Amino acid sequence: MPDDFERLIRNLFAAYLANDRQQVSDALTDDFRFTSPFDDDLDKATYFERCWRDAGWIARHDIERIFVRGNEAFVTYHCLARDGRSFRNTEFFTFEGGKVRRIEVYFGAARQDDRFLPQSR
Repeated sequence: MPDDFERLIRNLFAAYLANDRQQVSDALTDDFRFTSPFDDDLDKATYFERCWRDAGWIARHDIERIFVRGNEAFVTYHCLARDGRSFRNTEFFTFEGGKVRRIEVYFGAARQDDRFLPQSR
């Protein structure tokens, strides 16, 4: 099962990068919930309304680590934007029935030209 969850996560990141909203939607449970520093406990429909946008601004995701235990996983990744900005995030996934039931995102620092970019509070 851990290999299946790791594959699901990698496929989800690839679908996001390909701007394949349908594949992302299919990987999420109907009662999916999403939380980030900007969004608290969004349902699936609201997640797509508020958080989905064209992924063309992303040059690549580099998944640095995935830890799976039972039906939960932590993923840390480095993201490089096309404008040279980059950031590192960690996401906590919960799975149910072979799909993603919940994602909680923890933002890391943004960088550009190898310099720290302060974020507004």
